[in-house]
Amino acid sequence: MLYDVFISPFAEFEFMRRALIGSFALTIGAAPIGVFLMLRRMSLVGDAMAHAILPGAAVGYLISGLSLAAMTAGGLVAGCLVAILAGVVTRNTLLREDASLASFYIISLAAGVTLVSLRGSNIDLLHVLFGSVLALDDDTLLLLAWIATITLLVLAVMFRPLLLECVDPGFLRSVSRGGTVTHLVFLCLVVVNLVGGFHAMGTLLAVGMLMLPAIAARFWCAGVGPMIAAAAFIGALASISGLLVSYHAGLATGPTIILSAGVLYIFSLLVGPHGGLVRQWAPGRHLEA
Repeated sequence: MLYDVFISPFAEFEFMRRALIGSFALTIGAAPIGVFLMLRRMSLVGDAMAHAILPGAAVGYLISGLSLAAMTAGGLVAGCLVAILAGVVTRNTLLREDASLASFYIISLAAGVTLVSLRGSNIDLLHVLFGSVLALDDDTLLLLAWIATITLLVLAVMFRPLLLECVDPGFLRSVSRGGTVTHLVFLCLVVVNLVGGFHAMGTLLAVGMLMLPAIAARFWCAGVGPMIAAAAFIGALASISGLLVSYHAGLATGPTIILSAGVLYIFSLLVGPHGGLVRQWAPGRHLEA
């Protein structure tokens, strides 16, 4: 019985194994990015950037159809362009960064949906918006693996300045000129991971694997290193449970994985030892002299 529920779907069907491997690769790269986005109070920036890649991916789709290379290149260009434009608008107008990003991502989402609708069917539009994690081919799996590898290597090099910028960006600017470079490199990593998530989860759900495991991990760990490990574990657990539930219940796979991550977030919110609601509501132990 347990074999049929937990092992059989992955043992019998190659598309389930591919989806599991792709979800794991996505989680490994997205976990540290999500943690740093949360620590830098940029969680909604990730959502904005996820929508910003859609027009570029749509242009790649119009040119080459559902081509991995064309849609990846288009998404990278569009995401980086929106990040640069939002920064220019913020520095030269009265708008704050959140307002400029919100404006660009709304325009980008509408433009991307319109471009896909010009040529594609409703099925193609659903593929772009919600992904196709059960249809990952070898090239897409390699892309996700490369993104995870590059993300971990770059973060290993810039971990200290990135952490310092989260804690005290003013001090980092006073002792080094690398603050701006660190910020730009980090934004590029955000865009790259969102493009990888776009191929698996679609533009509307890609940010879910970036942020939900990271936010849930905050309730279990205090240090950044343990928080990253916990986020990766929660993301992997959400991937396995989401795939199994979608297989047995006949549900859409991408949304089910994100919903599984949401359930783990709510569980962490309730019983997590670091700020969980149950821990706060429970009476504390009185110390004795």
